[in-house]
Amino acid sequence: MRDLADIRAEIDEVDSQLVKAFEKRMALAEQVAEYKLAAGKQVFDKSREEQKLHAITEAVTQEYLKKDARELFSQLMGMSRKRQYQLLLERGMDSGSAFEEVPCLPEEHPRIVFQGVEGAYSQAAMQAYFKDSSDSYHVDTWRDAMEAITNKEADYAVLPIENSSAGSVSENYDLLVEYDTCIVGEQVIRVEHCLLSNPGATLQDIKTVYSHPQALMQCSRFLNEHREWEKQSLRNTAASAKKVKDEGKKCQAAIASRLTAEIYGLDILEENIQDYADNCTRFVIVTAKKRFIRDARKISICFAIPHVSGSLYRILSHFYYNDLNMNKIESRPLGERNWEYRFFIDFEGNLHDGAVRNALQGLAEETEDLKILGNY
Repeated sequence: MRDLADIRAEIDEVDSQLVKAFEKRMALAEQVAEYKLAAGKQVFDKSREEQKLHAITEAVTQEYLKKDARELFSQLMGMSRKRQYQLLLERGMDSGSAFEEVPCLPEEHPRIVFQGVEGAYSQAAMQAYFKDSSDSYHVDTWRDAMEAITNKEADYAVLPIENSSAGSVSENYDLLVEYDTCIVGEQVIRVEHCLLSNPGATLQDIKTVYSHPQALMQCSRFLNEHREWEKQSLRNTAASAKKVKDEGKKCQAAIASRLTAEIYGLDILEENIQDYADNCTRFVIVTAKKRFIRDARKISICFAIPHVSGSLYRILSHFYYNDLNMNKIESRPLGERNWEYRFFIDFEGNLHDGAVRNALQGLAEETEDLKILGNY
C-alpha cells in the first residue's frame, strides 16, 4: 500500500495541472465570447453544449465516472457562459430592462383599488402603505383589481401574496404572470383574527362560521375545539362579516379583524384566535407602469425551465455566481403542460446593479418566458 503523503503529493501535482488547464480553458472561452459578440450570436448554444457533453461522457472509460464527468464539464460550460454574460455587460450589449427608474412613486393623489369590502385586510394594507388613501374603492375579485389598473381606472392595486402560516395566495401569483403589470411596493400586515357575531350571540349559539379559506386554515386550532360548527368559505374575511351582519342570525359567526367588527357593528366573541401570534400577511402594490424607485432593494421574477434533471440547479447557479441573495422561491404548475412548473423567485438587488443585470441576462437566455415582476 502506498504512503498517504505520496498519494497526496501526486494529487497536488494533478490539481496544479488542472488549475493551469482551467485558466487556459477560460481564456479560450473569452475568445469564443469575443467572436459571438462580434457576430451577434447568442451566448447559450444548447445543442452545441449537449453534443459536447455527450462526447465527453462517451470518452470516459470508467462507467461510474461518466455522470461525474458530465457534471464537471457542465459546470465548466456554465462558468464560461457567465463570463460571457459579463463581457456583454461590460460592452453595454446586455438586453437591458424596460423599467424606468423614478425617485419616488409620482402620483400625489393616487386612485387605489383593493379586493373585498370595507374592513378587508387589503384595506388595512392600503392604508398602511398609502398614508392618504382617500381616493380608493373596492372590487369583488383580485382579477377585477388587475383589470382596473390595466384599464387605467386605478393607479395601484393592493393584492395579498403570502401568509406566514398559510403560505402563498396562488391565484395572485398566476395573475401577476397573466397581466402586464409591475410590483412597486409591499406591505406586511399583522393578522389578528377575531370571531365576530351579531350583538347578543354567545359561543353556544354558533352553528356556522364564515371566512376566507386561508383565515379558516389560520385558525384551525381554535376551530378544532368547536368541531360541531359548520365552516363555510367566502371570498374574503370582511365579506364574511358583512354576510353575518346582513342576515342578522345569532347562529352565524365570521372570522375577521377587529376593524371589521367596528365597521359592521358586530360583537367580538373571541379575539386573537389565529394559530400563531406572529401571523402576518404580505401584500404587494401593483401598477400598470414599469417603474422602480431609486433605492429599491428587492426583485421578483418568474420563469419556466425544461422538465429535465438538474435544470433548476443550473439556473440557481446564476444567483450564486453573482453573489445575489435569494429570499424566496415558489413554484406553480404550468396549466397547459402537465408536471411542468413556473418558478417565482425574490432576491436582493436593484435593476441598475451590474451583478443583477448579469444574472438576468443569463436567466433570459437559459429559461423560458423570464418575466421581471418588479423591483421594489
